[in-house]
Amino acid sequence: MKSIKEELSATSYPGRGIVIGMSPDGKNAVTAYFIMGRSENSRNRVFVEDGDGIRTQAFDPTKLEDPSLIIYAPVRVLDEHTIVTNGDQTDTVYDLMKEGKTFEQALDTREFEPDAPNYTPRISGIITRADNGFSYKLSILKSANGSPASCERFIYGYKTPIAGKGHFIHTYMKDGNPLPSFEGEPVELKMCDDIDAFTKECWESLDEDNKVSLFTRFIDLETGETTSRIVNKNS
Repeated sequence: MKSIKEELSATSYPGRGIVIGMSPDGKNAVTAYFIMGRSENSRNRVFVEDGDGIRTQAFDPTKLEDPSLIIYAPVRVLDEHTIVTNGDQTDTVYDLMKEGKTFEQALDTREFEPDAPNYTPRISGIITRADNGFSYKLSILKSANGSPASCERFIYGYKTPIAGKGHFIHTYMKDGNPLPSFEGEPVELKMCDDIDAFTKECWESLDEDNKVSLFTRFIDLETGETTSRIVNKNS
């Protein structure tokens, strides 16, 4: 397993990323979601609390250009499920699961973002608490080698998480024009028992010029209580 610092520091532009895992003491489900940006529009954002989850909003509303792919709710909670995604598919998963559909069925109605030539992957995760434990899944919907004609769909399931271990998936392999989509399976990462130490390591490991916002959450597996942190570069 890699450290968070080792993995995040490996590239200046992983884009948006989701981490899900279990704390080493086995007491908490752990998640993190971060966003980065290269354009002024992408960098003009902050995370704010929104009910049990969060949403993005413009830091300076007068500079907001196109809200379609940058203003959304990355985190929403539905009963025992915590949904984390990099776009408005959060609402798709929430709404369709509320109707009785599965995580997979909800995502089957979506594909990568229509932002040619990047065709940014849609990455999604879900944490499901049950019997003082939990399971989680990660998904990526991406174009086939940059072709808008074909969407490749991958779901990774972790039914019995291991204490101290997590998985990380992100949108881009590195900076570039066009941006190359994530490749391979989610990366195994070492987790942490302390949310503040975890948040600090994640934030300080992201590229200083490109990082925008970070959200972290620990979910107590016995009580369901949550502890969250938000870090915004714009403040």
